[in-house]
Formats: sequence, C-alpha cells, structure tokens
Amino acid sequence: MKILVTGGLGFIGSHTVVELQNEGFNVIAIDNLSNSSIAVLDGIERITGKKPLFENIDLRDKSAVKNFFSIYQDISGVIHFAASKAVGESVENPLLYYENNINSLVYLLQELQKKPEAHFIFSSSCTVYGQAQNMPITENAPIQTAMSPYGNTKQIGEEIITDVAKVTNINSILLRYFNPIGAHPSAEIGELPLGVPQNLVPFITQTAFGLREKLSVFGNDYPTSDGTAIRDYIHVVDLAKAHVIALQRLLKKQNSEKVETFNLGTGTGSSVLEVITAFEKVSNQKLNYQIVGRREGDVIEAYANTDKANTVLGWKAQFTLEEALASAWKWEMKIRSK
Repeated sequence: MKILVTGGLGFIGSHTVVELQNEGFNVIAIDNLSNSSIAVLDGIERITGKKPLFENIDLRDKSAVKNFFSIYQDISGVIHFAASKAVGESVENPLLYYENNINSLVYLLQELQKKPEAHFIFSSSCTVYGQAQNMPITENAPIQTAMSPYGNTKQIGEEIITDVAKVTNINSILLRYFNPIGAHPSAEIGELPLGVPQNLVPFITQTAFGLREKLSVFGNDYPTSDGTAIRDYIHVVDLAKAHVIALQRLLKKQNSEKVETFNLGTGTGSSVLEVITAFEKVSNQKLNYQIVGRREGDVIEAYANTDKANTVLGWKAQFTLEEALASAWKWEMKIRSK
C-alpha cells in the first residue's frame, strides 16, 4: 500500500517513514524542508535499505496539493505531520502558525474528501489539554483554552477533522502526543532543529557538546517537587510505531468511530531537573545551566494516562527516559563529528 507522510523528513515524520517501510508499506514523503534536511532521505535508506519517494511541496500551496493528488491517485492512507511546532515561536508569530498549520490541513482534506474512502492520521498534541486539572491526563480530559497559538492550531485541527469526518468518507485517528525525544538507535536519523532549538533535549545535547554556552531552565517556582516544569518524555521510535499501528487499525476497518483519539506517552512525568540529571548520568557530561524566568505558553505539568492506547491499540512505550537521552546524545555526537 502507498502511504503519504507529510513532513516526512522531519523529526517524528522520518522515524515514522522508517517504521512504515519496515512493515512493508510504500511511502511517499512530502516536505518543504523548512525545518529539515534532504540528507534525511539517505539516513532512512541506510536504515531500511530503501529510499522513499520524495516531493518537495509546501502544503500552503493549494494548487500544488491538488496537483500532487492528481498524480498520486493510489494513496491508501495519509499521516499528517507537516506543521510548525514551537510553542514560544507561535506566541511571537501567531499568523505563521495559523497559516501553516490550518491551511495545509484544509487543503489535504479537500483532496481526500474526493476519494471514496480515506484514512487519515493526525499529529496532534497534549497541548490541546492546556493545563489539565488532573494527572495523569486521559483522553476525556476537558479541552482547555489553549495556552499558545501552536496549541490552538492543534485544537482547531482536531475540530476541522471531526466536522469533515461527519460528512465524508474520511476516517481519522487523532494522536495526542506528549514530548518526543531521542533518535533512531542507528544514529542515522534524529532531531535536527535548524537554528536555536526550541525543545529541551536538543538544547541539552547541543550545550553538552559545546555548541551552546548554557542551558536555560525556564522557571523553578512551579508547584512541583523541585520547582521545575514536568513533562512526559517519549522516545520517538515508540511514537513512530504507534502511528503505524493506528494506520493499520484504519486500513483494517477496526476503528469503532469515524474519529478516534489516543494519548501517546510513557505515563510518567519527569521534571526539567530530573531530565538534566538523567542526561548527565548517561553521557558523563556536566551540563552548564541556569534558572531563568518562566516562558509564556508553558504549562506546569503534563503527563499521560496511556491506558486507552495500551488496551485498544495494543501499543505501549518500551524505551526508558535514560535510553531516549542516550540515543539523543549518540545522535548529537555523530552529526557533530562529520
């Protein structure tokens, strides 16, 4: 079967392409290379022995999306990652996020609704919960007012998909994931942010390698055990495998509703300082970090209840926090040694 992966050369997208190809799917990757590199294709090929088809398309270009689907008419499913994803940047540049994350989704769905049957996996986020009242967070937790334009685009995206599914032959699974980290065990692909990293772990690894002078810890006055914010950090390979399982569920018509929702995380919350300590242990590096003020858009804590994904999908995260951090460090050292 031919599967389209948008944002297919990005962090999560590239790892998902690997897992899809490992399961025998034929993959077409779309990416506009705004936050990724064409060299990722070679990494995917070194891992799987096969290079996916690739199209350099900006999904904000409606005519380009339309043209793509006129050429590739035999696509069995779509996994949609392509989006801008940094909370802080979205606060500073909200229109970029609304244009990129919403328009691209609409243009994809406009083409998919023309098909007699379509299967759509949406890359959503735990940010849709805002600051949830209860931990761990279940799929039934109320959708709170978004704390950032990024989070709002994920909420709006879910609403659009739900509305469209009611009146079309599109079946969808919304995967709300927590904090993806790590790299493929081969160190052939990993997280490669362009410019200053917006996420904790690549900033940690770049600081440890000496690319950054120091790591900023945003706030130590949160009502948590050590005062720093708590997140659920999930290995990207575990996350990628969940996407393949979700896609297979749709293709086999095992879904119980037109739109299903699953949390993807480990079920364990770790504070920023705990992540730093764990990284120092696995890397034998001492991190230079400083406490600074809180960052706008950040919630206090967020970690998942994964019971639904465990039982319904038959999926469970396998990697530990230390294993994920070790893989991220292995990747950082490899790319800097070139």
